Amino acid sequence: MSIKKHSVYQKAISQINACLDGESNMILKMSTINAVIKQHLSYCYWIGFYCVNEGELIVGPYQGTLGCLHIPFSKGVCGRAAITQQVQIVEDVHKDPSHIACDAATNSEIVLPVFNNNNQLIAVFDIDSTDKGAFDEIDGQYLSEILQAHFKDKPLTETYL
Repeated sequence: MSIKKHSVYQKAISQINACLDGESNMILKMSTINAVIKQHLSYCYWIGFYCVNEGELIVGPYQGTLGCLHIPFSKGVCGRAAITQQVQIVEDVHKDPSHIACDAATNSEIVLPVFNNNNQLIAVFDIDSTDKGAFDEIDGQYLSEILQAHFKDKPLTETYL
C-alpha cells in the first residue's frame, strides 16, 4: 500500500502545484487542495479546512457532508491539532474520547496544523475516512509538504483572521 500511496500523492502534488502556481488567495488554495486530494485519495470521505477565527476554529472550504461550524480549541481532534500544533492521526475515532462526531460515518481521521509565513496558526486541515486506520505517517508527510508549499512560502491575500 505504501508504494501506491507514494505514487498517488506524487500525482496529486503535481496537479496541485500546476493549479496553484503563482496563486496567493487562501480560499482558492484551500478549495483546490480539497478537490485534488479528494479526487486522488479514494479513502477520503470528508476533507476541509477549519480556519482560526476569534479564538476558535470555523469551517472553511470543504468537500463532503455538513461539517461542524464552530470548534473550540479545547474540543476535538481539530482543537488538539490547533493547541499542540502537531499532526494528529486517529486510527479509530470511536476510541478517542476527544473526537467530535460531526458525521457518524467517520471512522478515522488526520488533522494537520496550517501555518503562515510568520509561523502563526491560520487553520487546521482535516481529512476523515469511513475506513478505520486509513491514515499513517505517509499521509502526514505528503500533506505537510503540500501545506508548507502553499501556505507558508507565499504571501496570502485573504484570510479569515
